[in-house]
Amino acid sequence: MTPNHVAIIGAGFSGLVLALSLQKQSVSCTIYEAHSASLDIGAIMLSPNVLRILDAIGIYQQIRPRSFQFQILHFCTDPPVDTFEFGNRDRYGYDALRIYRYHLIDVLVATVKEKGISIEYGKKLTRVVSWSETEVSWEFDDGTTDRAAYLVGADGSEVLIGKQKRAAELDREGWNQLMNDKQRCVDFLRQGPEDFPALVQGAVFHIPLDKINLWPFYMPMLFPPSAGQGVNQAFEDVYTYALVSSQSQSQDLKSARKVWQHGRQERVDRILALNSQIDARRMPKSHDSGPPELDQEPFDVEWLYGADFEDMVRNWLSRVVKG
Repeated sequence: MTPNHVAIIGAGFSGLVLALSLQKQSVSCTIYEAHSASLDIGAIMLSPNVLRILDAIGIYQQIRPRSFQFQILHFCTDPPVDTFEFGNRDRYGYDALRIYRYHLIDVLVATVKEKGISIEYGKKLTRVVSWSETEVSWEFDDGTTDRAAYLVGADGSEVLIGKQKRAAELDREGWNQLMNDKQRCVDFLRQGPEDFPALVQGAVFHIPLDKINLWPFYMPMLFPPSAGQGVNQAFEDVYTYALVSSQSQSQDLKSARKVWQHGRQERVDRILALNSQIDARRMPKSHDSGPPELDQEPFDVEWLYGADFEDMVRNWLSRVVKG
């Protein structure tokens, strides 16, 4: 184990992109995946901000021939409701791509192996054994242990939560009642706390009702809509994390990660504001989806699609130096 070796839990999109991002910064790492292969169901849309990242780690040119390129999303009824620009080569350097997950996973896994990064399948983390300022050790479900300088969970919700909660089936009237009863939703989240780790128990202990947004869609999704940026922001997370980790002095790394978290939250907040604007434009006028003025404002996506992540991270780290 090298002094700065990173262990990554999860060989999905985030884990694989994180590994390649760290390798680009000359940081060694190993990936551990609980399943026998990376999961690759469905398709995703990638916008220019993330295609710039995939280009930087040597992936973009490989996936482009396997993708469908486009620029505009159309919100259609009869007549069409609205359009939203998701990419534009002339404006942002890249058209948007729609790609099957298995195509992207295949390219990522092949590139990771070409770079000499190890992926160990069938290794499910069960607990952290010990940690200090210089090392962390953990145990897998097969009883073996390992250690590294840093341990990064990139396994979606499974690494922290481990399971999902399922509510009872409801008819239309039941859903209408639920949408007007935030306390009932909070009480449901607090049921069976013994089945979840302390982190999750703490997260649901105090939930201000005025901060809750209810999302009434019957589908297996963990998170609400985010202007099409769900997986795109996961890639931004790991790429900027790799930059912060590699460019920080060891004694400043804790402060740098706090600055990273703050900087990422600022960007996510802008995305949520953009999503509110999209909702206001495309939802029925009777739907209370945001302030009325959002319905008329043009979409500003230059800050989103044209991001310079290296410069962004330099600005974040300058806050550590000044602080």
